[in-house]
Amino acid sequence: MLREKLRKSFMWLVWDINSKSESKRVNGSSPIAITERFGRGFLDIVESWGRAWIFLGRCIIAMVVPPYRLQLIITQLYQIGVNSTLVIALIGLFTGAVLAVQGNYTLSQFGATAYTGSAVALSLIRELGPVLTALMVIGRAGSALTAEIGIMRITEQIDALRSMAVDPMRYLMAPRIIAGIIAMPLLTGIFILVGIGGGYIIGVHLLGLTPGVMIASVDAFDVYSGFIKAFAFGIIFGWVSCYKGYTCGFGAVGVNKATTQSVVTASVAVLVIDYFLTSILTRVFLK
Repeated sequence: MLREKLRKSFMWLVWDINSKSESKRVNGSSPIAITERFGRGFLDIVESWGRAWIFLGRCIIAMVVPPYRLQLIITQLYQIGVNSTLVIALIGLFTGAVLAVQGNYTLSQFGATAYTGSAVALSLIRELGPVLTALMVIGRAGSALTAEIGIMRITEQIDALRSMAVDPMRYLMAPRIIAGIIAMPLLTGIFILVGIGGGYIIGVHLLGLTPGVMIASVDAFDVYSGFIKAFAFGIIFGWVSCYKGYTCGFGAVGVNKATTQSVVTASVAVLVIDYFLTSILTRVFLK
């Protein structure tokens, strides 16, 4: 008799706890539920950042520790750099032309059209050259890189490399990141030179500016600043593109989502890092 009463009491207690838990779950607008969702989202963000930094650390180790796969690096340089040269040159040409027209119109209101060439050159070297080059390379090559690695991930080709004792970080990720770091400053230089050429053509032959003023105000700091940014953007390009492809979900939806996240994340990171690098470099070199 006592055992039966204890059993019923225990069953009633379990039912009461389950019913309360269910009511709390249904009531998603309660402070506890809101706090729980906020905490879970925060932990997911921290976990994702931690995995990304661990991934970068493993890639750096694979990049600096021999053996080096030069053939793979050259192949990726062709895919990332050479195949992007035409679009970079085209964008640079018309960017310089637009800057010359807009700069001449704006400065003419202050009687300072003589500084149009310097404004075009400084804008391209310091900011627009590195930033626009990075955004274009991310959109053209970064998305393809993420999709390529993502497809290899979902088709278990990366697992097959591990089964053959081949490190995916050394075979897949390191050559692509190294190629991005090398190609980004080179493409930035092409963008700047072609952009200054486009501004020169428009400024001298159409707007009647004096030849030779395009680089009159450019010094070593401007060049260093632009190429330091390009180097940093190359790291961001390779890091984000490889990481998003390596951690993509399953199926076509997973690859599509990873590719979109790669382009958006890398583009936002480029703009954010550009601000901090501009502030730091300005304080260091112009203090």
